[in-house]
Amino acid sequence: MKSLGMEQTLPPYEVLPTGVNMEELPRMSTTTTTAVTVEEEQLPPRDHLVWSLFTTLYGNPLPTSLTLPSASPQSRDRKMLGDRSGALSYGSTAKCLNITALVLNITGIVIVIIVLAVVFSTARHYGRG
Repeated sequence: MKSLGMEQTLPPYEVLPTGVNMEELPRMSTTTTTAVTVEEEQLPPRDHLVWSLFTTLYGNPLPTSLTLPSASPQSRDRKMLGDRSGALSYGSTAKCLNITALVLNITGIVIVIIVLAVVFSTARHYGRG
C-alpha cells in the first residue's frame, strides 16, 4: 500500500561478490540533508457550552443571558468546520460573557442578602418598640 508523500527511493540492492572487503569499496557521499518540520499539537479551542447553559438556566435574569446561548454554539460550529481562529474568537466571547454574568449574578445575590438583612433587622427593631 502506498502512502501519500511518504515514498522514498532506495538504491538497488546488490550482493557483494565474495572476496570483496567493505573497506575497499568507495565511500558514498553523506552530504544529503533532511529538514523535518514538527508542528506542535494544538488542543481544540474551548467553546464553554456547558458553562453557558448553566449560566443561562440558573438565576440569570440579566440581558447577558440572551447573548450567552449564541456565542458558545457558534464557537462549536466554527470548530467543527475547521475554522480555528473563528472558534477561538467566539470561545473567547463566550468566556467573557460567562464571567460577566457570573460576577453580576454574585453581586445581585449579595445585594439581595444585604437588603433582606437590613429589612429584617429594621422590622425586628421596630417590632420591639
